[in-house]
Amino acid sequence: MSATATQYPNYSPGLEGVPAGISRISEIDSDRSSLQYRGYDVHDLAEQGDYEQTAFLLIHGHLPSQAELKAFRQRLGAEREVPDAVYTALRALPASTHPMDSIRTAFSVLAPFDPDYAAPATDREANVRKAERIIAKAGTMVANGHRIRQGLDPIKPNPDYSTAENFLNLMTGEAPDPKTVQVMDASLTLYAEHGFNASTFACRVCVSTLSDLYSGIVTGISTLRGPLHGGANEEAMKMILEIGTPENAQAWIDDALTNKKKIMGFGHREYKKGDSRAMYLTKVAKELGNEKGNTGYGQIADILEQTMLERKNIYPNVDFPAAYAYYLLGIPIDLYTPIFVVARVAGYCAHAIEQLENNRLIRPKAIYEGPANIEYVELASR
Repeated sequence: MSATATQYPNYSPGLEGVPAGISRISEIDSDRSSLQYRGYDVHDLAEQGDYEQTAFLLIHGHLPSQAELKAFRQRLGAEREVPDAVYTALRALPASTHPMDSIRTAFSVLAPFDPDYAAPATDREANVRKAERIIAKAGTMVANGHRIRQGLDPIKPNPDYSTAENFLNLMTGEAPDPKTVQVMDASLTLYAEHGFNASTFACRVCVSTLSDLYSGIVTGISTLRGPLHGGANEEAMKMILEIGTPENAQAWIDDALTNKKKIMGFGHREYKKGDSRAMYLTKVAKELGNEKGNTGYGQIADILEQTMLERKNIYPNVDFPAAYAYYLLGIPIDLYTPIFVVARVAGYCAHAIEQLENNRLIRPKAIYEGPANIEYVELASR
């Protein structure tokens, strides 16, 4: 036992394992390697539902009826477009700006244009309307932000498209095919929510001060920007590209393990027996590779997964199959974490609304180890 643990038995670095609130939004069961959104298994939502039904569930608390889903899709479609001021701001950013900084800036600019911007922070109905607008516009801002970065003009969203279809259409300028939509939609569903992770908790801390919902979203994005939280899928794809071919995979992983290199896309603090999200996304990612005639990344994945399990008893997390799934879709690597944002804003909004329904300012206590009772010395005598 460490000296810190002995001296402060109630202290947990990183707040690991410390209950920080009560929530009805999602549950991670480490023993069963399962993730549920409001009681529904994420596999069922990804395989039998879609992102729109998942977002509705997270925000409204129940799966939609056919009529509710139709109306929800129509509301999202009508809210996909963003003010020109957002694009003006994105054009003003340096060309080297990371897309995560761009989407953070976009939401900051977008906030005052929301019709409910001046509503009290605790106005649930206004927050739900804001949440739907945030979900609708996130993909538009990421995709059109990418176009602006390339020197291209933004494309107007198609109000009849789903969130996945809209994003892919804006990225390419072409109508997406059903398989690419399935893969993108599945990834959005699987990334939509994940309990009190760092960025979601930061969002809750922000709104607990009675700041507004958009401030919570910007706080969540800023926290996700850090490489210890977001960005794992980007690094996982760089690793796969470094390996290059299935023939190189075994030697690469052997060397990495021998020299204790970081293996990206493996392990998770919440899952000890495998990330349930990775299982389904691996399936659709490999199907996509078969359809595109590119099975090499899936074969590399198989070798790395088998070796890591046999030697380290460590499973891949959802970022690993997401990496090569997005690459097969032709998406630039530095957009992988912003896609995470497109999905996760539904979870951020659900948590912000829940926090504000029974709010108490989040104010943890620190253990002080600095000096005490030092006598003040006048400036001239120092």
